[in-house]
Amino acid sequence: MSAKINILFLCTGNSCRSQMAEGWAKHLKSDVLNAYSAGIETHGLNPNAVAVMKEAGVDISSHSSKLLSELNTINFDVVITVCGHAHETCPYFPGKAKVVHVGFPDPPAQAKELAAQGAPEEEQLNCYRKVRDQIKAYVVTLPESLGM
Repeated sequence: MSAKINILFLCTGNSCRSQMAEGWAKHLKSDVLNAYSAGIETHGLNPNAVAVMKEAGVDISSHSSKLLSELNTINFDVVITVCGHAHETCPYFPGKAKVVHVGFPDPPAQAKELAAQGAPEEEQLNCYRKVRDQIKAYVVTLPESLGM
């Protein structure tokens, strides 16, 4: 393979799922991927996402929640939407960008639902851990699973 693949993980708020995906891609695939993440909006970096990634040995604490427009100078080869809202509102990407949707559950929404039912914090964090592990399992398949 010649040049690295520029890959963008796009989510609604760039606070959790897309941040975890960027972290995993940089941690596991930096030899073949230039990984970025952004959102349709910015919701800030989710501290629970940072915590569960740290548990897995990946530090995303220096990441920041970014708008897609902040990355408009990068020519992406692949854009992966990781939530339904981003997929539905995904802007047009000029050039050769391949847009792929791989949806993952929303840990903050799941944890909020559990909290409303009185679930302990550890059980709420498990929502994040489960999605973290699902995202890792997907990132491991890159870029081959994209046909690249």
